Amino acid sequence: MMDQQEEDDDEDMWLQLRPVEPLPSQCCGSGCSPCVFDLYHRDLARWETARACKDRNLLTGKEPQSSPSKLSPETFLAFRISAISKLTKDTYQVRFALPGNSQLGLRPGQHLILRYVRGRVDDLEIQRAYTPTSPANAKGYFEVLIKCYQTGLMSRYIESWKAGDTAFWRGPFGGFVYKPNQYGELLMLAAGTGLAPMVSILQSITDNADDETFVTLVSCFKTFESIYLKTFLQEQARFWNVRTFFVLSQENSPEQLPWSYREKTRFGRLTQDLVEELVGSCRRKPYALVCGSAEFTKDMARCLLHVGLAEDSYFLF
Repeated sequence: MMDQQEEDDDEDMWLQLRPVEPLPSQCCGSGCSPCVFDLYHRDLARWETARACKDRNLLTGKEPQSSPSKLSPETFLAFRISAISKLTKDTYQVRFALPGNSQLGLRPGQHLILRYVRGRVDDLEIQRAYTPTSPANAKGYFEVLIKCYQTGLMSRYIESWKAGDTAFWRGPFGGFVYKPNQYGELLMLAAGTGLAPMVSILQSITDNADDETFVTLVSCFKTFESIYLKTFLQEQARFWNVRTFFVLSQENSPEQLPWSYREKTRFGRLTQDLVEELVGSCRRKPYALVCGSAEFTKDMARCLLHVGLAEDSYFLF
């Protein structure tokens, strides 16, 4: 009788230690590796092995980290918010502090995963992907461009931030790795906050005197006022190897724009004809980078194929 009770207690203990399967909301949908579901299946296999061997010590067999403050794709780390700038009515640039003059360790174009847990009972956990816009070699800080949506739970969390708060990130992630002079020309097609991965890649090019890659950056926004990082984009356009263009979907009068924007701004949508014109105006055959909404990305992939770029000649963030 006593042995049976001990077995039942032992079974209850193992069931309590069993990893909990993530909710769909905990996956950011960006194809990160490892995903939260990858980590779950790894921990589940570890649990099943430990249970079969009746060895609880196996459950602690996680890979050691070289430093408790080192960025990790598997473990969320806390970073302190040092400054928040409101760029438009719904978009923020948030700066996070890094200890001393340390660097985040991301390559240009890579992204991080932000975690938000709501409530103390029946916690709802949400994860979303964001790409830092600060230079890859920035010391002591990193910055993230974030657009908030009226009905988004993560957006409400972000809008509550203030300097001194902490947020939890893991990473880096990203399938595109930029190497200097790898391509003759990059054609960057970005919509809204899809500009974020282009920023760090572009800055890595202009910061490197030995990188002779030409860049054509096309940024799509609704209005002139909604354009992010105007000063940065104007400064980048002064480099000999950089061209910047804008496509505004809800404006139609060049007279309403500052004179420095008039010649490089189109109105309406980024259409197939305009994509063909842009590809044709490149100095060399471009490699295209595309980032924006799912609909924008799908449209641009179709346009690029139609104008003669093969699938291995573009990357969709």
